[in-house]
Amino acid sequence: MMTCRLLCLFLSLTFAGASFPALYSQPQPVATPPPDEPAAIDTGTVDETGPDDATDAAGKDAKTESRPEKPDPLAGLKQEKERLALENSLAEEKLKQQLADLNAEKSRLSAEIALAQERSRKAALEQQEEIARLRQATELINQRLASAQAERTAASAAEIAELNQKREKLQAENALVAAQDEARLRSIKLETQEIQLKLQQTQLALQQMQAERGVLDFEIAKLNSQLDLRDKRDRLRNLVKHEIVYTKTPFQDGVLTISDRRIPLNGVISMRTADYIQERIDYFNNQNSDYPIFIVIDSSPGGSVMAGYKILKAMEGSAAPVYTVVKSFAASMAAGITTLAKESYAYPNALILHHQILSFSYGNLTEQREGVRDLEEWWRRLAAPIAQKMGISLDEFIKQMYSNRSTGDWIVFGDKAREIKWVDHIVTTIREESLDRNPDSVARAPSADDGRRFGGELEKVDDSGRAYQLLPRLNPLDCYYLYNPDGYYRLTR
Repeated sequence: MMTCRLLCLFLSLTFAGASFPALYSQPQPVATPPPDEPAAIDTGTVDETGPDDATDAAGKDAKTESRPEKPDPLAGLKQEKERLALENSLAEEKLKQQLADLNAEKSRLSAEIALAQERSRKAALEQQEEIARLRQATELINQRLASAQAERTAASAAEIAELNQKREKLQAENALVAAQDEARLRSIKLETQEIQLKLQQTQLALQQMQAERGVLDFEIAKLNSQLDLRDKRDRLRNLVKHEIVYTKTPFQDGVLTISDRRIPLNGVISMRTADYIQERIDYFNNQNSDYPIFIVIDSSPGGSVMAGYKILKAMEGSAAPVYTVVKSFAASMAAGITTLAKESYAYPNALILHHQILSFSYGNLTEQREGVRDLEEWWRRLAAPIAQKMGISLDEFIKQMYSNRSTGDWIVFGDKAREIKWVDHIVTTIREESLDRNPDSVARAPSADDGRRFGGELEKVDDSGRAYQLLPRLNPLDCYYLYNPDGYYRLTR
């Protein structure tokens, strides 16, 4: 590219140099001298005056001729000519100098062009050598590619043959598998049809069963409805259809009416018995403190003096009056609770028994004496109020016990008990208002809690075949106050 630019510059300078002589060799107009003067000799210089300068000179000559005197009309022209000659000479020198510079530049450019051409020639040679080398490498690569292609073609032919064999084998296997699958599919279709047939049969049977079940459900519902109606009728028949009437005077004309504000007291009196009775006294007081509460004794031999005293204090502290009712038998602590109640009731044939505190003491003599003192104090606290109610002294009370029976177990019937003020009223009839449902309507199986409800245990039999019941363990400062003539109640086995 650089070489081309230098060549163009050289050619342009050559053409420019060739045009410069023609420019300065053009003919120039020469001034015509006046008639009386000889023509000026051409010195070889170029007259640079143009037509306008000749016109100016003619004008000047006309003016001179009009003047009366013209000493030297050519003096100005000569001076102008000399000036122009000098300018032409100077311009020619400059042009020569420029031409010399251009020739030098031309020579330099020619040298550079020659050098660039040489370099281009060398580069072209190198490129030709590189092209030849690349052609040889290409031919070698083509030969190698042809060899590799031949090898690949041979290998591909072997692989293709092997693949064709595998394809044929696979096609045969696929055809076999397809045949097997088709056979299995036909078998599955047959099994499916059988299953669908069985399913339809099952659904039909199920529908029949559902229809039958619907009929049975209807019959069962009808029976349940009848049974429910019958059960409700039985329950209604077993219920007393009346409201319990509460009264402050439950005893009228020998008839005692007991409301549902009743508390049973049966068996051995223990702390559990005391808690059971006290809780219900508190509940009935919280419910209503006007109507009486009844402690109903069917049969109780007595029990713990501490528990009995707790029951007595609960009865004394009750805002509602607490009455005791003896239906069958009340002894010892139970008899004391009956006698010391605000009001007490008993059947004429009910038995009430008072006696001294029973001791199960053990230990040395000193311990036994101390135990006796404790028993005497308990006896005084429990028996003195009973003797006071009877209108006798404690000693007289003890004396009458042993005068009535040598064992000291003073036992009387209910009507006699009223005479000696052990009970307040003898009743001929007791009406239990709280029993508002048939007792036989509720089946009640015996449970282990029956004997332990108030702290005792179930009845047992010893090795000699005698029945007995173990008494619950007492507080060390407590003692039993109960009637036990045959030793049925025991502390140990």
